[in-house]
Amino acid sequence: MFVPIANAPRDYAWGSRRLLSDYLGRAPSGGPEAELWLGAHPGCPARVTEGEHAGLDLDAALDALERPQPRMLLKVLAAAEPLSLQAHPDAEQARAGFEREEAAGVPRDAPHRSYRDPAAKPELVVAVTPFEALSGFRPRAAAVDAFAALERIDARFAPVAERVRADDALAWLLSGSLGVAPALAAAHERIDAIAAALPVEADTIRRLEATHPGDPGILVALLLNRVSLQPGEGLFLPAGNLHAYLEGLGIELMGPSDNVLRGGLTPKHVDVAELLAVVDTAPVADPRLAAEALDGALAYRPQAPFELRRIEGPHAVDARRALMLAIAPTEVEVDGERRALASGEAAWIDVDAGFAVDSAEAWLAIELDTP
Repeated sequence: MFVPIANAPRDYAWGSRRLLSDYLGRAPSGGPEAELWLGAHPGCPARVTEGEHAGLDLDAALDALERPQPRMLLKVLAAAEPLSLQAHPDAEQARAGFEREEAAGVPRDAPHRSYRDPAAKPELVVAVTPFEALSGFRPRAAAVDAFAALERIDARFAPVAERVRADDALAWLLSGSLGVAPALAAAHERIDAIAAALPVEADTIRRLEATHPGDPGILVALLLNRVSLQPGEGLFLPAGNLHAYLEGLGIELMGPSDNVLRGGLTPKHVDVAELLAVVDTAPVADPRLAAEALDGALAYRPQAPFELRRIEGPHAVDARRALMLAIAPTEVEVDGERRALASGEAAWIDVDAGFAVDSAEAWLAIELDTP
């Protein structure tokens, strides 16, 4: 089964006005274009564009065909400004949180709802352009050294530095403690001195202050790894990973979920207690995920029930269910039939055996452990 699908970009305020449309060869909408969702998540399902179910949302079409729903969600993400500081629950936490809010009668589309579905959201992003992100807690010694340097620049950083040395800075920073505001003021007022001593940390402060001045998440960000991805480099964000994307165009692959626990850098609902319940503060030395070279493709294989491949030539696929996004004209041989996708077109594939694809550039999200 080969089902052509399409969707409209989501217009979150942090989205770029040109990155996504230029990459997909589309006319820009004129507004921010933040994310293109390709999947069947009820929050923004793709629609079927051809065949007897044309015009239906993908989830409804698959129900009509008595086929299982995708257990992953493929996105194109285009960030012109930083996203919120956030983490995602694991499967058990997601089920419990969803059931708790269902029992409390919280509408699923309520702005203050944290769990919009009962699914986990492990997340992989691969850079298309240079891509800046925060991901996972940096090694403790590096955080201690950074805040010690800040303390030498301005004594108002001393309470934060003390908490970093005590290894309990995250909860303290997000609690609204009295020492947080003076440290934020110091970060703003002494930014030139900070840049001379800590140029990467100063760049992070400047980026976040531009959109969220005075937010404690600015200081939390300095506890995290700053990651600069070049095109083709990957980053895996397992459950509990505290992260924020800062700028760039990337391809995302994740579990079929929209569960986000936010800790700041956003006007949206922030649930500090729930974030602290799911966040993993274990240090991460290098969160990058290296690609594996295959015939006609690069494969990104995180510890998750999916993998992402960048197609760059003829490629045989030993998988049954997949989402495909063509960046260049693409041919797919599925069930003995050749199908074509133009630049910017997408499809859901569900077959009994493998299939073949040929493209100068396309993205293929593969579902693993298919029932």
